[in-house]
Amino acid sequence: MSYSFLFKYIIIGDTGVGKSCLLLQFTDKRFQPVHDLTIGVEFGARMITIDNSQIKLQIWDTAGQESFRSITRSYYRGAAGALLVYDITRRETFQHLGRWLEEARQNSGGDMSIMLIGNKADLGGGAGGASGGRRCVTHEEGAGFARENGLIFLETSAKTSENVEEAFIKTAERIYENILSGKYDVTNENMGIKVGMAAGGAGGGAKGQGKEGGGKGCC
Repeated sequence: MSYSFLFKYIIIGDTGVGKSCLLLQFTDKRFQPVHDLTIGVEFGARMITIDNSQIKLQIWDTAGQESFRSITRSYYRGAAGALLVYDITRRETFQHLGRWLEEARQNSGGDMSIMLIGNKADLGGGAGGASGGRRCVTHEEGAGFARENGLIFLETSAKTSENVEEAFIKTAERIYENILSGKYDVTNENMGIKVGMAAGGAGGGAKGQGKEGGGKGCC
């Protein structure tokens, strides 16, 4: 299927925060509760629609273990968007966000559109931010970190799919807005954006999303 633009994403964050499950939920509409740790980098893809333009998302899911950091650092280069994920039930994953963010900005050139995701909201009172359950990081803390660092922010549940669509699509909308405003040079593929055959179709229609088969090796 032809597309107007291809956006490259990278998903980053500590081990076990649900990066692979977020990708599997977005590409395949399913949740896999038991899965192996990601080894190095895995890949998924899906087509969405923004303003009547077909956008292909090429998504790289990275391993959170320190032993793979040298491999995953190379994937920051040429990424237009990043999903920075923490687990709302494990405070240490939230405390490590500063290090992940610094690494992303140093290795990407600082132009990525970054979505901060507090995952596993189903275990902590829901994605609306209510306290309770096993929550160790409040919604307000996540929103505050995002505000201080110029990030988009959502809480998600890869298990129930709550806000998963929105997380991937809002990131794409931010990138698309930056293209229209001239912030991104789409002729430079190091920006993580590729112009497709249907690039003339960008227009002012209603925002929505479609699905094309994608998937990845494992959750």
